Amino acid sequence: MRQIMLLLVLATQFCFADAVVWSETGHRVVGEIAQEHLSNRAAKAIDRLLDGASLAKVSTFGDEIKADGRYRNFSPWHYVNYPADKEYGDEPPSKQGDLIIGIEKCIAVIKDRKSLKTEKAFYLKMLVHLMGDLHQPMHVGRLEDKGGNDIQVRWFNRGSNLHRVWDSNMIDDYGMSYTELSDNLPRLSKAQKEAVQKGDIYDWVEESQELANEVYDSVEMGDKLSYRYSYDWWPTVEIQLEKGGLRLAKVLNELF
Repeated sequence: MRQIMLLLVLATQFCFADAVVWSETGHRVVGEIAQEHLSNRAAKAIDRLLDGASLAKVSTFGDEIKADGRYRNFSPWHYVNYPADKEYGDEPPSKQGDLIIGIEKCIAVIKDRKSLKTEKAFYLKMLVHLMGDLHQPMHVGRLEDKGGNDIQVRWFNRGSNLHRVWDSNMIDDYGMSYTELSDNLPRLSKAQKEAVQKGDIYDWVEESQELANEVYDSVEMGDKLSYRYSYDWWPTVEIQLEKGGLRLAKVLNELF
């Protein structure tokens, strides 16, 4: 009986994780791009904090800890939901926290000279992960449908939902490793990269919400999605991954 209960608990945890995760590949692409755009100073400081681990490696940390009940309070940090006609901050934030609150907390701990190395390392790993989530548009979706989780669709005749299509279906079915994908993203000029890095997390969350609204308009409940949908939206997936990495690099360069 005890083994059965343990299996049920684990199954519930993994189902929840699958519902709110940008795929491991996606997060690692964001980390890889950020690593390539770190200043020398930031790269050395991060290397010391992470004991040599790369940003790509630690990028999935925020999801890996979900199976540990001690970190349950961090779950609301992976997303932020607010009405499509509002801006972040127009309404009181969730008492449980949200994506923006989580990013701000990570930055504050890392900046605090009194923080222990272990604390800084933990929140640095979380920051890398959350910056990836910020650029998956369905993590800035609507509360009433749990960021698209309740919008059921078929993906190549497999059961899915709008959130999962953007989290993992499109990226995983593309079939590239994170290094292959990061190496084959569109090449941006220096000016284009600087344009992407303009603004701050408040500008970027509004941008993600605008994109989320477009994504909502792209499907209806029960739609059968396949090659056409991926063809239409894959360039957007690529630019969101690139934006996530470049903006993470900006935040880290400013921090260190």
